[in-house]
Order: sequence, then C-alpha cells, then structure tokens
Amino acid sequence: MTATVFIDGEAGTTGLQIKSRLEGRSDLTLLHLKDDERKDTGRRKEMLNEADLAVLCLPDDAARESVSLIDNPETRVVDASTAHRTAPGWVYGFPEYEPGHADKIAAAKRVTNPGCYAISSVAVVHPLITAGLLPADWPVTINAISGYSGGGKALIAEFEDSGSETYTDAPFFTYGHTLSHKHIPEITQWTGLGHTPVFVPSVGRFAQGMIVQVPLALWSIPGDRKPSDVHDALADHYAGKRYVSVVPLEETREMIRLTPEILNGTNELRLHVFGNEDSGQAVVMALLDNLGKGASGQAVQNLNIMLGLEESAGL
Repeated sequence: MTATVFIDGEAGTTGLQIKSRLEGRSDLTLLHLKDDERKDTGRRKEMLNEADLAVLCLPDDAARESVSLIDNPETRVVDASTAHRTAPGWVYGFPEYEPGHADKIAAAKRVTNPGCYAISSVAVVHPLITAGLLPADWPVTINAISGYSGGGKALIAEFEDSGSETYTDAPFFTYGHTLSHKHIPEITQWTGLGHTPVFVPSVGRFAQGMIVQVPLALWSIPGDRKPSDVHDALADHYAGKRYVSVVPLEETREMIRLTPEILNGTNELRLHVFGNEDSGQAVVMALLDNLGKGASGQAVQNLNIMLGLEESAGL
C-alpha cells in the first residue's frame, strides 16, 4: 500500500514545488482539495486526518491551526512554516545536523522544516562549535543574499510584475535592518550559539539561489586556528553525506568568483572555505537553492525519511 500525503497550502510557492516533486511517484498517493475547499476548515481537517503525512505550506498562524485540527495519532507532519522551528516536541528537519539526527526524523511524528537562511547558517556554525573550534559565545556575523522567490508570491510580483504598485527594478536590496529577522531564533538555537548573531539578509534580481557567508577573524579565536582547521572540521562533520558537501581547499583557492544560482534545481548544500593564513581570516560560504535544500527539496527529503522511502526519491 502506498503512503498518502496531503499538502496543506499546495497553491503557494513552496507547496507547488513540493507537489511537482511528488507527482507521478508510485510510492505515494497525493490527497487534494478542490479550489473552493482550500479555506474550508472542515474539509482541511478531513484531509489532515486521512493522510499518513501532512506537509504544511502555510503562514505561521494557519500552520498552528492545521496542527490543532489533527486528532489522528498516526498522522505525521512536516511543517514548512516558521511556526514550530524552536518549539518543544518538534524535531529539526536537517538530517545532516549531527550523527543520528536522521534517525530522530525517521521516528518523529512532528518535524519542522528549516528556513533557507537558517539551514545554511546552522550547517556552517554548528559543526564549528561542536568541534570546539568556535566558542559558543563568539560574536558571529552572517551575511546572505537570496533569490526573490524566497519571499513568496508577493516578492515575486515585486520583481516580475511591472504593472504592480510595488514593482521594483532594483538589482539588489538589503532588508531586516532591525536585526530581528524571523530566522534568527532558529539560527541561534540550532547553531548552539550563546548570543544572537548579527544577520544581514538581502535579495537580488534572480529568482532562485542563495549564498550565505560567515566571516571568521581566526586571529581572535583562541587556539591559533587556520583556514584548514575550519575546513577539516566541516569536512569531518559532513563526510559521506549525500546532500551536504565541503569543497576541497585546493579547488576553492582557484575560484575567482562564486555565483548563487549554480545549485538551482538540486537538493544540495555546498560549503566553501576561503581563507588567508597571513591575515588570520576565513570566510565560510554556503551555496544552495533556496527552493531546494532551503525549502521544498528539504521537505521532500524529510518526508522520504519519515515514511521509510528512498531518501533521494523526487530529489
């Protein structure tokens, strides 16, 4: 018997991406609501409780409502919203987070899918803290640029709909200037940092793709650390992982530029360590598709793990 999956919010950007990755699979049956039923709480409740697994692609409050509608103890949930990313009882949906974490996802009834900026930041900082290379109380700064699809339909319209009142022809802009972006609590908790990092996000005039940068003044970190130490800690942490890789230092040294779109359409997260031993500095850069490993791809990976299916199916 195939597993049944209901995407609550399948008409949104992430929902459509997940739907396209699941359609046509012989190991799953997708449950759907008619267009005029999507806001019918009763029908949504029926589908949520009928499904073996529900994927929530909703605003935070709506995601919380969906969880409250589930009374079938066998229904499992992957929540792609921000609502439960630091909530007790929810497993963080980053299988490569640390050894044994994929097993926790496999056994979980409730999994919270990471944010795109967050999964990148956590992928960089958490291994450095657990390896003892970076103190947990270190003042970490994170700079990032994402494609505009990360902002959903409203931001897509700003860049693509010239007739929209909010249309912009800007090539690039920063935001989150209050330093209170919604991913910060998630980043702080799952990196293991003792203090809130300084996080500066931005958006460029490209649809998909992302680069997240974590600069490190190695000269100021106890232990006479070198860029190779940073690379080794990350490479050890992700050794043998299918979807997270660390580019060899020799290859990185030859790179004169890095563009955010080269992993689009994949579920990969690729880490680069750029360094200068003379100045005692390094920058770790995470590259991914914000709609892949940063959203729908990661949700499908979690779904596969939870249902005991081939982890790479649909990816």
